[in-house]
Amino acid sequence: MSLELVPLATMVVELAEPLVLPNTPAGTRVIVEVKSFTVEGERLRGRNKGTAAADWLTIGPDGTGTLDVRATIETDDGAVIYVYYQGRRDFSPGMDAPLYTAPKFETGDERYAWLNKIQAAAKGTLVENTLTYEIYELR
Repeated sequence: MSLELVPLATMVVELAEPLVLPNTPAGTRVIVEVKSFTVEGERLRGRNKGTAAADWLTIGPDGTGTLDVRATIETDDGAVIYVYYQGRRDFSPGMDAPLYTAPKFETGDERYAWLNKIQAAAKGTLVENTLTYEIYELR
């Protein structure tokens, strides 16, 4: 049995300047608020709903970054979808390293109830304050 990656959407995120808390007991904490984002795909299109979206990133002493992200999407047809994900980024080679995440979705809107049942995977690249993810449904 092989894993299938089915394209879901491209998400483009505009980030605020990070808040950095060095030398905490867990490592370096980096809190990055989301200014705005768009989601563009054949099955899912929308943008951020509200301003409660951020990444609570922790970077360990070995350069391993652990992402913890939460946001809300409003689709082009008015559905509201909560998205949350964790992931990893290896900061040891520098800031050009990709981000890998595993998004999950929650909604009560029947048109998008299929999102409640899938696991997604994404790869992101960061250029200045713009983060671009390619998101796939795992099958």
